[in-house]
Amino acid sequence: MVKAKYQNVLDLGEKFKIQNGDVKVEDNKLHIKGTANTQYHKDRLWDEIKASGGENPNDIMADIRVADTSVYARHTVESGESLSKIAKHYYKDPMKYNAIFEANKNILKNPDVIHPGQELVIPNL
Repeated sequence: MVKAKYQNVLDLGEKFKIQNGDVKVEDNKLHIKGTANTQYHKDRLWDEIKASGGENPNDIMADIRVADTSVYARHTVESGESLSKIAKHYYKDPMKYNAIFEANKNILKNPDVIHPGQELVIPNL
């Protein structure tokens, strides 16, 4: 029953390709562990845990590590996106677009010009 309650977390873990994942139920408590690629993926998993179990769930124990701590996330630009739209997605603040621009000056010359398919670093703030 507890596993079904958190199935959305397990599904998201599969989507994010969590490495060294392990899931077990002991004493009606779900124990999950694994390594997320980036802090963004870890944060999203915790958001899902809280969405299912509340702000301080007591029926789940999660040990989620991060493989690449040098960046917050990596993002592939899609058609119609802008740096401010990407900043809003990751930071909840479109005005933080300049942080993304600064972190990607090796491939971006102008913060108003990005192209689909470009791989951007989303820096830790």
